[in-house]
Amino acid sequence: MVDVVRTGSTRRPGIGRLRHRRADLSTGELDIDRGLEAIASARARGEAPALDELMSREWSKPELALCLVVDRSGSMGGDRLATAAVAAAACLWRAPIDTSVIAFSDDAFVLAGQGSGRAPENVVTDLLRLRGHGTTDLALGLRTAATQLERSRASRKVTILLSDARPTAGSDPAAAARSLDELVIVAPADDDAEAMAFAAATGARCVSVAGPSSIPDAIGYALFG
Repeated sequence: MVDVVRTGSTRRPGIGRLRHRRADLSTGELDIDRGLEAIASARARGEAPALDELMSREWSKPELALCLVVDRSGSMGGDRLATAAVAAAACLWRAPIDTSVIAFSDDAFVLAGQGSGRAPENVVTDLLRLRGHGTTDLALGLRTAATQLERSRASRKVTILLSDARPTAGSDPAAAARSLDELVIVAPADDDAEAMAFAAATGARCVSVAGPSSIPDAIGYALFG
């Protein structure tokens, strides 16, 4: 499943870029490799290197953070389970460091925390072990996504909800949906009416998918058009 998304569309940058600059005492960390010549020269003179002879490095602000929210209520198997696994792989491929993955029903379980950098293979394995159970507390799933995304410094934060968006428990999910920066609902093509209506009511976007193989292109389209 991980290989499938790697051979799909080109990944857009989702993590920060490493920047180099003259060292100072305010930000970044000392780049020893780029300062070896200055350090060696100062050592030969029996002195400490001057700060302006050294370089520091720091990560710039990441461009994209994702949170995948998987509805695991009811039955969880076959195409539905495979779709969730491919979606996780696709999100982690696009933003490998700044992606979180949540599974929810009447509770919420964080499979990968924001910024954890868990390997896609491990997250996919955990998803494939899931079994459906419980009611659908959609508001809880979306609130958990908001909590995860609060940890990110990315300039763009997107929640991707894999669900038919049909709540059967908990509070009204509309307020939780509107509190998110961006919400994309990925719904099954044969059962997307309520997801479409929920998206229209909350300002979200909704993409319908026919199965696991259509997930990478659907997520790419939802994110970048």
